[in-house]
Amino acid sequence: MRHFALLLFGLAFRAGVLAAASPADLWNGQDFTGWEFVASPATDIASVCHANAGVLATDGQPIGYVATTAAYANYRLHVEWRWTGKAGNGGVLVHISSGPKDRQWPLCFQIQLKAHHAGDLLPMAGARCAELPSPTATQVDKTGVDNEKPASEWNTCDIVCRDDTIACSVNGVPQNRVTGCTLRDGKIGFQFEGTPFELRNLRLTPLE
Repeated sequence: MRHFALLLFGLAFRAGVLAAASPADLWNGQDFTGWEFVASPATDIASVCHANAGVLATDGQPIGYVATTAAYANYRLHVEWRWTGKAGNGGVLVHISSGPKDRQWPLCFQIQLKAHHAGDLLPMAGARCAELPSPTATQVDKTGVDNEKPASEWNTCDIVCRDDTIACSVNGVPQNRVTGCTLRDGKIGFQFEGTPFELRNLRLTPLE
């Protein structure tokens, strides 16, 4: 509970969106207070996510996503992830602004963690940004070469969300930057696409 209390202490409420007042752990490392799992059919988060000595272990299925119940704006998010078996598919979701309703994924932006594609950026469910190459395009490809580590080794993803801009780096290398994003705040989540993976050191730092 101490980590969760520190997280609450470091947050300021503004117009329905939480803006971090100081760096804080996004996950308390102990339980899933302040998180939810969204899938069809509805599934208890404790059945697909497990806390293990500060590591958030996920089953990667059923298809869906785990997300904060609070929304955030203007921040830097540090994420460390690794595949526990064969490298597969998953992603970080930012600016989650609505549930999936009649579609599988919510209105949001996804920073891809998929093997050999980490750093690709996908506007989802109608979200848009200026860098999409065509009106029908669904992805902004990363700018660098693959730099993910082998399965079972920890990777880092750093995401900066400032106003209408999202930028990301993978293992310290800048891989993408998009502007003119149609969403500027929302919940933060992690996509389940069938592959088990682990998360740790989920750190949220405010931007001035």
